[in-house]
Amino acid sequence: MKCLPQNKLAQAQGNVLHDWHAEILAIRAFNRFLVDECADLARKGFEEKDTGGWVRWRHRDDGHARLESAHEGDVGSAPFELRDDVSIHMYCSEAPCGDASMELTMAEQEDDTPWSKSSGSHATDSSMLGRGHFDRLGIVRRKPARPDAPLTLSKSCSDKLAMKQCTSLLSGLTSRLVWPENVYLYTLVLPESQYVGTAVERAFGPQGRMKAVASLNTRQRESWKAGGYAFKPFDVRTTTREFEYSRRSGTTTAAVPSNLSAMVTPQRQEILINGVLQGRKQFDPRGASCASRRAMWKDVIDVAATAGQEIAEVSGKGTCCEMKHTSQIREHVKKDVREMSLQRWERNVGDEEWKIEDS
Repeated sequence: MKCLPQNKLAQAQGNVLHDWHAEILAIRAFNRFLVDECADLARKGFEEKDTGGWVRWRHRDDGHARLESAHEGDVGSAPFELRDDVSIHMYCSEAPCGDASMELTMAEQEDDTPWSKSSGSHATDSSMLGRGHFDRLGIVRRKPARPDAPLTLSKSCSDKLAMKQCTSLLSGLTSRLVWPENVYLYTLVLPESQYVGTAVERAFGPQGRMKAVASLNTRQRESWKAGGYAFKPFDVRTTTREFEYSRRSGTTTAAVPSNLSAMVTPQRQEILINGVLQGRKQFDPRGASCASRRAMWKDVIDVAATAGQEIAEVSGKGTCCEMKHTSQIREHVKKDVREMSLQRWERNVGDEEWKIEDS
């Protein structure tokens, strides 16, 4: 189980990752990398405007850096952007959990009868199923997949990747620094053994469950575009190459599951267990990952200050919940996607009422 149970969210206080499935941890690491790149460029100053390897200062139409104060609803305030010659690609050794892997899950079962809902304390309604009910495809599913596991409202990797086709790979915090327009996943690469064309198109494609957002009217498209957002479906490609330690690698050595996760960027390396640094208790603030909400919020504030930008909405004066909802256009995009394509997406609330000054 690599996600935080719903009944423990309130204890997290921004220090514990909610979801550390490989795809989600990779996206978190990417956001951490971008914030570090922005910090490096901010320290150099605008005079070094094009020396960043991956990000650069974002220019206004008059050629000056975007260093104006960011007021509520000011969508033009992100001072950095990804360089034009950068494209983003992701390799997954297994099909993302959730809708993109349902046919594969069914094929693995000796009995493909949809699992019945648990009658125990962890039973939920059918609005966000795990791996059960194989007959229902194209729906939002929760993690973990096992019906006997503690309840979470973390959405499947398929669902989160589908949402990222609309909101970009940026987190809400990183989008305060980096303009999202070209920070979208370009290619998702899967082993041939993990690719089911109908499942991939259904989960991610413009003719599948994302069809409604692929057909936004002009007003909606312009509203999204004002914040740098659009529906940008990634291309799914396959490879014959398998991960060295894949279950299909052909080795005679029995695979042993691990509860450890590694997060590596050019600047940082961490080993995580249960959403925190290995060797620390789960809710010990000293165990917070550099990719945790609290650490990222602190560093985004520091980068903005170094860049000479006064970002009111991340100043640390309000709660995490208040901060999240100041990015009006991004929240509007997410709301549209939930209503139009990813219906029954239930928000994973419970870790929002802490403040950065409580650190």
